[in-house]
Amino acid sequence: MATVTFYFDCSSPWTYLGFHRFLPLADEPGVTVDWRPILVGGVFNSVNPSVYQSRENPVPAKQAYMLKDLRDWARHAGIEIVWPPGIFPINSVKAMRGCIHADRQGRLVPFATAVFEAYWGADRDIADETVLSELATTAGLDADALLAAIAAPEIKQELRANTDELIARGGFGTPTVFIGDDMYFGNDRLPLIRAALGRA
Repeated sequence: MATVTFYFDCSSPWTYLGFHRFLPLADEPGVTVDWRPILVGGVFNSVNPSVYQSRENPVPAKQAYMLKDLRDWARHAGIEIVWPPGIFPINSVKAMRGCIHADRQGRLVPFATAVFEAYWGADRDIADETVLSELATTAGLDADALLAAIAAPEIKQELRANTDELIARGGFGTPTVFIGDDMYFGNDRLPLIRAALGRA
């Protein structure tokens, strides 16, 4: 049996693609997934500040192509991704703490999916606790319990620990997948991940 560690933050459209496309593989026999919610802003602050520089001074042609590429990938994956006209980047810390709580309840995939769809499909503010409460209910979670969990010190600490762990392992963004010590970064690495699992 192969264990795949999947580090992710719902604030990234490429992570939405990677998460969505990874789910069928995660359900295959012999594959165990260790979901690790992180705060990608903490990763950028620590080891990849060039992300902020590129946002402040984008290359127009590259930016236009990136948006086209995102639309192409979303169409290929069969999901809707609309660049949020409202809030970007979003503060995802409460949503990612919520993912840790959802994982403990065996409901990470439905909750994370709801968060991705709310932000990248409906431009909803996933930093808003009212929105998170609705998404918790949608995912089969107790909304009050989720709100209590995202304020709990142990949940906060686990999110920090996951983020620090990814940095220590050489990660610099999201989504990042590990099979053992073998790292794969990005939505488009799924064929390589599948091949690595085949070898494992």
